[in-house]
Amino acid sequence: MKEKNKPSNQAADEQLDEETLFMVTQTFKALSDPTRLRILYLLFQGEYSVNEIAERLGLLQSTVSHQLRFLKNLRLVTFRREGTSLYYSHDDEHVMDLLKQSIEHARHH
Repeated sequence: MKEKNKPSNQAADEQLDEETLFMVTQTFKALSDPTRLRILYLLFQGEYSVNEIAERLGLLQSTVSHQLRFLKNLRLVTFRREGTSLYYSHDDEHVMDLLKQSIEHARHH
């Protein structure tokens, strides 16, 4: 009989390398900030400019730009340029799935 918390495959027994460990902690850091979470949730629904994000979420444009830079550095968001405007969208389905599951979990309880 398999123990409840014991890994069932050999890969689970391997240690995380430093780069993976860093990226995982940075991803959870990104998701732990309410402002970044609100931005990601909005971008889960569509593509928006910095001004549109600021307006929809009631934030300062400088705040949105700062948070988007953080998210972009983690490759959680991407952007496209149209004239002088940048339009942002989410860039990582795995993280968006994690976000969606976390929201469903919170709403369930």
